[in-house]
Amino acid sequence: MSVSIEMSSLKPASRMTFTVVKAPTAASARKTLVRLMQMQPEVKRSLTFLKVRRRREDNRQQQRGGRMWTARVAASKLVHLEAGATFTLTVTPQIAADLNSVGKYLAAAPAA
Repeated sequence: MSVSIEMSSLKPASRMTFTVVKAPTAASARKTLVRLMQMQPEVKRSLTFLKVRRRREDNRQQQRGGRMWTARVAASKLVHLEAGATFTLTVTPQIAADLNSVGKYLAAAPAA
């Protein structure tokens, strides 16, 4: 089941739940889906918390070549793209193009 978002048929800022039907093999589609999954409010909140923690505690500074050098910790990956993963978003015109580009990998339903 492919998802095609017609913004004229949706109410402004409607919430929809998407389910990944099949994991894409193309790198661009994988990145788009991960980016969409990271737009969930609880994921955003967790990523912000981890970003602040990394900045405050985890990055290691040392002197290297007469200057301070920061060895940065890799960013956290909280969402995993696999078949059956679900996420709920507020659909806006700004993300409609992204949803349409990966629509063949998603099934959509109104959020409960």
